[in-house]
Amino acid sequence: MESLPVPSVQAMVAATGGAEVPSRYHRPEASQDPVANDIEAEIPVIDFQRLLDPDACPEDSARLHRACQDWGFFQLINHGVPSDVIKGMKASIEGFFQLPPETKKKVAQERGQLDGYGHLFVVSEDQKLDWSDVLYLNTRPPYRKNLRFWPDKPDNFRLTLEKYSAATMNIVERLLPIIAKNLELQPEALTDKFIGGIQSIRMNYYPACAKAENVVGLAPHSDAGFLTLVLQVNQVQGLQIRRNGTWVPVKPLDSAFVVNLGDTFEIFTNGRYKSIEHRAVVNTEKERLSIAAFHGPNMHAKIGPLKEIVAHEVEAYKTVDHENFRRLFLSGKLVGKSFLEQMKL
Repeated sequence: MESLPVPSVQAMVAATGGAEVPSRYHRPEASQDPVANDIEAEIPVIDFQRLLDPDACPEDSARLHRACQDWGFFQLINHGVPSDVIKGMKASIEGFFQLPPETKKKVAQERGQLDGYGHLFVVSEDQKLDWSDVLYLNTRPPYRKNLRFWPDKPDNFRLTLEKYSAATMNIVERLLPIIAKNLELQPEALTDKFIGGIQSIRMNYYPACAKAENVVGLAPHSDAGFLTLVLQVNQVQGLQIRRNGTWVPVKPLDSAFVVNLGDTFEIFTNGRYKSIEHRAVVNTEKERLSIAAFHGPNMHAKIGPLKEIVAHEVEAYKTVDHENFRRLFLSGKLVGKSFLEQMKL
């Protein structure tokens, strides 16, 4: 698995001012679909502490169920991650992308792997490109870490990432039993698959673009795994989800996590919960930064409909081993939910 090397967009904008958009980045389809702007389209907000409270109103679990079933996205507030961990991670990401190009290149991706600074999902020399740079690191379990690509600048970057990785992993571990209960499953149906589960963290830099309507920060896609937790680093919005044929802008609450379900969850639930197509757009005046923490089952898990769910219904998806599932996803380019279509029976 690898992504072909392409120039840094941040460096290109710094050199040219970003007034012109090279042909490989020109995406006229970016402005063709309608974008919602009414408050009715705002994604649900879930209070994590209320979910964890055994004496809380059942409506909180029901609200989470509806969010998973009807939206595939929600904002998680009161998640318990210490503010110093959140602030430290934001500062580390801002600091890394402010480093000189030659310093960032010390952790540049190499042939045959995806860890490091560069781009993802570039599979051909004539492929259209996203208006972004990425630092992508495997973080869990420990054997998947490749510290060769973990920056040592800014100071404490590695320690900060370790704390952030543990905190987001803990959220997922506590969310899964609640989600299982909402699906009328025993907690182990999901939690056992997450013992030794994998986590990777993608740190995104979307430079400003004077012709933002002609580029895409991140192509429309759905995520492959269980759950993704996205943290907005600065105040520039850009995440949008596709709902009823319209792009809905996500307005992140301060220090909240935007959580979305991935393809693995759709497959496990045989389509009861669905992964949602989403994209990132860019700003005309200011860069945007975000952090996406991807969480999936352990590498020994089979990816297919849970037997508890398909006991009384027809299976809609294939069952494959996790390693091949990831290889297929990471070796192609992002095109909507086309990857999940390959998994359907």
